[in-house]
Parts: sequence; structure tokens; C-alpha cells
Amino acid sequence: MYNEALLALSRVVRLSYSLLAHRMLSKTAEYALRAVACLGSQIDRPVSANLLAEQTKVPRRYLTRVLQDLCAAGMVQSRPGPGGGYELTHATSKLTILDVVNTVEPIARIKKCPLGLIGHTKLCPLHAELDKAYEATEKAFAGVTIQDLVESTSPIVPLCESGKR
Repeated sequence: MYNEALLALSRVVRLSYSLLAHRMLSKTAEYALRAVACLGSQIDRPVSANLLAEQTKVPRRYLTRVLQDLCAAGMVQSRPGPGGGYELTHATSKLTILDVVNTVEPIARIKKCPLGLIGHTKLCPLHAELDKAYEATEKAFAGVTIQDLVESTSPIVPLCESGKR
């Protein structure tokens, strides 16, 4: 009976990986991904914070904080003055979704019982399955570069509004 319940739970967890991936990302991580994807699609010139905010649909104040975090980590650089703005410091072919997420707010893996139960010296079946979903998400994110996103053959520009590809 316990094995059947565990198997059913495993199926539910596997089916909901995409839902978990969506919910496990903070707003900050989502906004950072939008900004980096947008910068990655315009690599030949700096992009102003105002234009980035408009194209990514991220509130300007929030975007400024996210860009500061990305600059502090060395992923993005800021050019002041007329014609200035933000640009990536790494090639889009080397920068992954996971790199961006880990820069601003890494996915929280489950290392010990989140309930603090003393008898749980290792993860219970539920938390072990959830952590497997987090691990699978990390692996999936590590396998997708920003270049993969911006050079996609989809007619939809990823994560930002733009008049042309």
C-alpha cells in the first residue's frame, strides 16, 4: 500500500514539474531573465533602463534593483551618459537560464526536513520527490543558454516586447 501511494505521488510530482518550475522562480528571477534575454537580443548596443522596462514589462524601479544585482555579480555592465545603458558582459552562448537565476535568487533545494522533525534524518518521500523536481529544473535551466532563447526560430521574441527580431 505504501509503495502504491509513493508511486502515485511520484507520478503527480512528475506531471507537475512545469508548474513547480514556474512557481519556484521568484519575481526577481523572472524579471532578471526578462532583462537578460532582452539584452541578449540587442547585443550590439547598450539598452537604457527605460527601454528595458518598456520592452520587458517590468516596473522601472524594480528593474533598476534587478539590474544593480546583475551588475554587482558582473553579468551586466552599465555605461553612463548619452548613448549609455546596460549590456551583457558574457557571450549569450555561455550564459544559461540557471546562471541568471542563481545570480539573483537561486532555486532553494531541500537539504533537510523543512518541518524540523528530529526523527527525519533524511528527507521524507514527499520532500525527496520535491527536491528531485528542483534538481530536474536546475538541470533543465543549465541546458538552455540565452543564445538558445534569442536565436529561437519562434516568431515570438522571448521575454520582451520588440517590434522586430
